Amino acid sequence: MTADDCIQKLYKNFGILADAKEKIGEHEKEYLEILTAVKGSAKEKRLASQFIARFFKHFPTLADQAIEAQLDLCEDEDISIRKQAIKDLPNLCKDNKEHTQKIADILAQLLQAEDQSELSVVQNSLMTLFKIDAKGSLGGLFSQILNGEDAVRERCLKFLSVKLKALGHDVINKGAEDYLISESKKVLQDVTADEFHILMDLLAWTRLGQSTAGQKEIVEIVAEQAELESEFIPTDEDHVDRLIHSVRHALPYFSAHIDSVKFVTYMCQQVLPVLSKITSSEEGSDPQLDVLKLFAELCAHCYSETNNPSSLNSSTSSPESLTESVYKCLNNYMPLPPSGDDDTPEPRLEFSYVECLIYSLHRLARFCPEFLVKDPDKLKDFRLRLQYFARGIQGYIKKLREALQGKTGDELKTEENKIKVVALKTTSNINTLIKDLFHSPPSFKSTISLSWKPTSLSALTKDSNREGVAGQKRHTPITFSDSASSQKQSRSESKGSTRELYTPPSGKYSNKVSSYTPPAMRGRGRGGRMGGGGWSRGSFRGGNRGWRRVSY
Repeated sequence: MTADDCIQKLYKNFGILADAKEKIGEHEKEYLEILTAVKGSAKEKRLASQFIARFFKHFPTLADQAIEAQLDLCEDEDISIRKQAIKDLPNLCKDNKEHTQKIADILAQLLQAEDQSELSVVQNSLMTLFKIDAKGSLGGLFSQILNGEDAVRERCLKFLSVKLKALGHDVINKGAEDYLISESKKVLQDVTADEFHILMDLLAWTRLGQSTAGQKEIVEIVAEQAELESEFIPTDEDHVDRLIHSVRHALPYFSAHIDSVKFVTYMCQQVLPVLSKITSSEEGSDPQLDVLKLFAELCAHCYSETNNPSSLNSSTSSPESLTESVYKCLNNYMPLPPSGDDDTPEPRLEFSYVECLIYSLHRLARFCPEFLVKDPDKLKDFRLRLQYFARGIQGYIKKLREALQGKTGDELKTEENKIKVVALKTTSNINTLIKDLFHSPPSFKSTISLSWKPTSLSALTKDSNREGVAGQKRHTPITFSDSASSQKQSRSESKGSTRELYTPPSGKYSNKVSSYTPPAMRGRGRGGRMGGGGWSRGSFRGGNRGWRRVSY
């Protein structure tokens, strides 16, 4: 039979089936002949693809055969035939939703396509399938995410991250959303860093992100991924990365109703005591500062309405226990005044580190204000440190204000001036908190915006003008003494003395003062996933174009 004869026969069978109406089920012979056309010429294959989908619902006993025939076309060497077959795949499910998961599984594997036009067809077919049966479509994709090759898994997660939100909650209904949450939790048991980001973003998009109960559930998921029950290993970069990225995902959900006690306790017990041992192989990165910044933000939500600190006084999560840990760490970066010996080097002042730690102390100690006053010797030592740091920082603040005074908006956008703006905010924050802590008894009333948080230039200028700019009266330096006469003498010094304020020896400003820019997420291979002992480095393995033929 010639090619033209075969084409004519195909059209004839199409006509018979189209005209049969309610008796179409009696014409299995004609439908079987259409199925065999997938082995014919290019034109026969394209016609067969359309005809198979058109009459698929009328021959349920031939469903498996029909799907196999369509799969043969999806594997064809001719890309135009493949694209036609892929485009027609969702039509098999229009009236037969029981096949959706299987077709979605096939399309998920076809996401490996390298040709962009073919990949676009695959994605469009998946979008069409979601509109037919969202839950079944998710079933096919998650089947590959959980059990497929790494390359397919990566493509499936990427598809979900990019396309799912575009479908909206009208398509991803409650049943589909519940399934998405359930399957995402399964995948999170063994994920890479990139996969963790994608899945957490998806969960935030679901109903979990819209209610207090759901947000609490997300925090619990993140806490599990952070492995807060395990020992912190500061020399393991993957371990450090996991903690940093987990906390970043949890932070948006803490509130007056959802506390961060579990995370703060872990940081105080496991991380702060070994902070100096945290290192990074990435040039220019400072994971110690990243950890401290996140810790400071966590401390802002340490206790909530549902977790009163008074109920934790006997536990390791009590305010006293947490404050003690922060106090010890802060003292490492807030030195005592030098002895006065000319051979003694001036201590380095790490402003960014101190901002994080003094803010954390200020937030936690308000729940146990007696901590700083019950031991007179400890209070005296702490005030000496505060006084010394305050003198040094006031010199910096003055220089930074002078450098920024009169700058235009465009001038302040230069990299150097951006750093100065952040440096001014950092040092001003520390100065404000030191004043609070220097009260007798210490006060915890001041509220600041952390230097790495967005702030308007006008707000910063307003603060600068309020506290004094170059040429205006300088603040009286914070001093400490045990007697009223010493305090009077100190005030007299500040008014008439030409004594210079201490200026640290490390340049214009501490090189640790920098804007907060989260480091780019490093890629991870599947070997050694997040839930299986760390985010190990590696790359995804390549996969073949072929796919598994699955049974449901």
